[in-house]
Amino acid sequence: MQIASFLAYLLAAALFIIGIRRLRKPETARSGNTIAAVGMTVALIATLFVIEFESLLLIGAAVLLGSVVGAVTAQRVQMTAMPQMVAAYNGVGGGAAALIALSEFYHLSEEGTLGVVAGTTIPLTVLVGSVSFMGSVVAFSKLQELAFTGSVTFPLQQVVNAVLFLGILVLAANAFLDGAILPFIPPVASVLAVLFASLVLGVLLVIPIGGADMPIVISLLNAFTGLAAAASGFVLGNYILIIAGTIVGASGTILTRLMSGALGRPLGKIIFAGIAASGGSKEELEERPVNDVSASAVGEFLSDEANKVIIVPGYGLAVAQAQSVMKDLVEVLEKGGTEVLFGIHPVAGRMPGHMNVLMTEVGISYEKLLDLEDVNPEFEDADAAIIVGANDVVNPAANDPEKDTPISGMPILEVGNAKRVIFIKRSLSPGFAGVDNPLFYDTDNTMMLFSDAKQGLEEVVEAVKNG
Repeated sequence: MQIASFLAYLLAAALFIIGIRRLRKPETARSGNTIAAVGMTVALIATLFVIEFESLLLIGAAVLLGSVVGAVTAQRVQMTAMPQMVAAYNGVGGGAAALIALSEFYHLSEEGTLGVVAGTTIPLTVLVGSVSFMGSVVAFSKLQELAFTGSVTFPLQQVVNAVLFLGILVLAANAFLDGAILPFIPPVASVLAVLFASLVLGVLLVIPIGGADMPIVISLLNAFTGLAAAASGFVLGNYILIIAGTIVGASGTILTRLMSGALGRPLGKIIFAGIAASGGSKEELEERPVNDVSASAVGEFLSDEANKVIIVPGYGLAVAQAQSVMKDLVEVLEKGGTEVLFGIHPVAGRMPGHMNVLMTEVGISYEKLLDLEDVNPEFEDADAAIIVGANDVVNPAANDPEKDTPISGMPILEVGNAKRVIFIKRSLSPGFAGVDNPLFYDTDNTMMLFSDAKQGLEEVVEAVKNG
């Protein structure tokens, strides 16, 4: 039976790797997701045989409950809320790993069989899993704008974090050494204290991080959950947890490094330095002059003068569910002989790939969706750059050496190089990072169409049709 379960786990691991690899391309992503799901099913069935069907009723109830919750939430979630769902699911995984490790420590301590491996990995699993869980809760709250919006800081915050982390290490060592360091705290109580202290640390680590860095934070927390799962695999002696957790941890770490590097945001600065938003007040912004135009004026310009247009979609487009109307605009422009491309920033939509999915699901060719490095040279000979519901990813303030903002150093889509910049947005309010955009006030080159993304695009489409 052990050989059969090991082979099943090996098959599941292979399916995980194949599935992840196929996620690299939009054409194969759907099948990759299915293959990975099959691998998880194989792993679950194999685990039932490993535990010899003990507590089958409880396991069955948990599987049924989890399946129902997962299916319902996946069906009902809007694409605009996908980052929140990823954060929530990731947090559940980290929390589960922490609780399993705590339970295993209690049983091993009662039996007197706590070895070096378990004594080392259990506190680590509790620490990482709890930080991942609570950090994901805070990330969810920020993205959903329920709490902790913006950058939340307080005096000596990093000192408090350091002292808390040091305390966690002392408690973990006390648990490992059977209470030798703190005799008045039993080992099990020490691990329980590690759990609660780590939950607090998870909150304190994420609350100072601004909205512009949330995609990187979610990726990092995902890596933490993978590490916690792998560590719990050592505790339980479960090969598939070790393999799957390592894959998730490694891929999450790689993605985090790539994203922080691509955005010019050092990971240490993101985690250990909260920067308050520096946008002006709404009253200050509204007093400054802008080139307020109508949809007819935008349509007339696009019809008469635009041979090449680059569209930059943002979170506002996703909220308005305007991707179908965006497709209509592309078709109308191309019918008139205009070349249309899309500029997709790595964090457009608050999550990597968010805008790509929105565009391709309505039939926009993936070849038109250019990454930041590929699209920036195209702006120089573009007649118009149309920004729909985006701000931070096109904000030149990110490159201003005199400003210290949550997006400072972040590469942007250089829409200002186009002959004309057209914003379609509700107001002059800054983006998720809270940083005012100087392009709004370039009255010579920028056209501001104040409107809901969907309504504004519909009016522009009609105006282009009417010439």
